[in-house]
Amino acid sequence: MATLLHIDTSFNGDDSHSRAVTAAYRKAWEAEHPEGTVIYRDLVADPVPHLEAAAYYAGATAAGDRSPEQRAAFELRGRLIEEAERADVILLGAPMYNYTIPSTLKSWIDHVFLVGRTSITENPSLAGKRAVVVASRGGSYREGTPQYGNDYVESYLRLTLGDMFGMDVDFIAPELTLAPYVPAMAELVPLFEASRTDALAAAESLAKETAVRLVA
Repeated sequence: MATLLHIDTSFNGDDSHSRAVTAAYRKAWEAEHPEGTVIYRDLVADPVPHLEAAAYYAGATAAGDRSPEQRAAFELRGRLIEEAERADVILLGAPMYNYTIPSTLKSWIDHVFLVGRTSITENPSLAGKRAVVVASRGGSYREGTPQYGNDYVESYLRLTLGDMFGMDVDFIAPELTLAPYVPAMAELVPLFEASRTDALAAAESLAKETAVRLVA
C-alpha cells in the first residue's frame, strides 16, 4: 500500500500558495491511490521543537546504552524518522522565508538527519524515495533577475534531501506570490498568475507520474 508523507510549513493558512499546491498534489495522489495512506504534519499548527543535546547525542549512542533522558528525548526523533521511512513519497511545502526554508522545516530535518541511518552511510534508509518540494517565493530568483543566486531553499534541500538522504527530488516553484499585494509589483501579476497555474498543473502531473513509478 502506497504511503504519502505530507508536510506543510506556511504560516499563511488558507491564503498560502505552497499549501494550495501541496493540496493539489495530494488530491491527485489520493485519486491514484484510493487505498493509500497519508501521514500529515502541519508544522505551524503542531511544530517540531528544536533539536536539543539529549536527542542529538542519543542518535550517536547505541539504544541499549542510552540514559533515561536520552531515551525520552529520542522518542520524537525515532517517530519522525519512522514516518519518513514508511513513506514512498515525501511532499514538502517549503515557502521561502528570508531567502531560505522556514525554521519549522529546518527543525524537522534536524530530527530526521541521523548519521548512520538516514544520512552519511552507505545505504541511507530514505535512499530512492521521491521528494516533491513546493518552494513558493514572493519574487523571482530565475537567471537574469536581480535576485538570481539568492535562493537558498532549493540549494539547501537538494543537499539534505538529495545528497545526504539519497532521495530523488523534484521542485515546483510558484513565483511572484507577493505581486497581488505589493503595489510596486502590480505589473507582475500576470506572471504570478501564470506561475501559479503552471505550479498547480505540475503538482497534478507529478502526482500521476509518481503513481506510475510506484506501480512499476
